[in-house]
Amino acid sequence: MTDVQLGDIVVLAAGEDWPEHLFRVDYVFDDCVGGYSLTGPLEGEYGEPDFDLILSVQSREGADQ
Repeated sequence: MTDVQLGDIVVLAAGEDWPEHLFRVDYVFDDCVGGYSLTGPLEGEYGEPDFDLILSVQSREGADQ
């Protein structure tokens, strides 16, 4: 998923060492995003997950909720 924007809250796929969780996008790079986990055991931790781990965009910054 490459249409991710700064401030988006995305759902990241579960991995071997973590469950599916929410992640706030603070940076968009060529091959991944950077930001912080909002839920799960990695809550508050910085990471740079690849685009292929993004399952969906949960919300967009500034979008009507």
